[in-house]
Amino acid sequence: MNHYKISAFDCPDAWYKTLEAIWTEGDSFDVCYGSECAKTKKLNVSIEITMPETRPLVGNKAPCDMKYVQWYALKYLWSDIIEDETYTYGSRLRTPIDQIEEAIARYLDEIADRQVTLVIRLPEDILKHVNERKHEPPCLSVIDTEILDGKSHLTCYFRSWDAYAGLPANIAGIQLFNEAFVSEINRRGNTKLKTGKLIFHSKNCHIYERQFKLVEELLNPKNDNRRKMLKVESQANQ
Repeated sequence: MNHYKISAFDCPDAWYKTLEAIWTEGDSFDVCYGSECAKTKKLNVSIEITMPETRPLVGNKAPCDMKYVQWYALKYLWSDIIEDETYTYGSRLRTPIDQIEEAIARYLDEIADRQVTLVIRLPEDILKHVNERKHEPPCLSVIDTEILDGKSHLTCYFRSWDAYAGLPANIAGIQLFNEAFVSEINRRGNTKLKTGKLIFHSKNCHIYERQFKLVEELLNPKNDNRRKMLKVESQANQ
């Protein structure tokens, strides 16, 4: 199992560098159980994004736009609306205990609390069948929070992660989640917190075989000026 560490400036940079790392360093992995059966390339990755608040949150070649990211952040992360879904991350974060509300309350009471961890995965997710629903444990398992030096930093764990189609919307949505989280603390506590780093870990961050051509084209320096853009961004922020 290859483990790879990625340091990124912003969210689009993290997406590009993760795809590049999986493409060049990834292990072959046949998915035989889960959402689909397919061949993949995958890595065990750790991703640190130092300035995730930088706009745009998604690159112009990502398979999502900000309208979708805003919808994802509201429906799947912040609210408890389920509609046609078995569950959402937000529904689990809000019920049976409203972990988001309790996390805000804890920081209003004690800004240096190191124990404010939001848990999405449930013990029964290990079972193949629960109440006759299909086996679909959440990909995002944990959102761990920490406030340090006036900034709210999030550390998240994805057990499985679609690097091409899922990752860009996920990290952008989690940044919006963090912005809403900080806004509520500031509003109620009359504080001036800002959002900080986003750090992600995933044991199986992958590219599906059906995405190989898309990724190969994206990473081709003849078809993409991303490397030059990243170099300019890096120099500008030094």
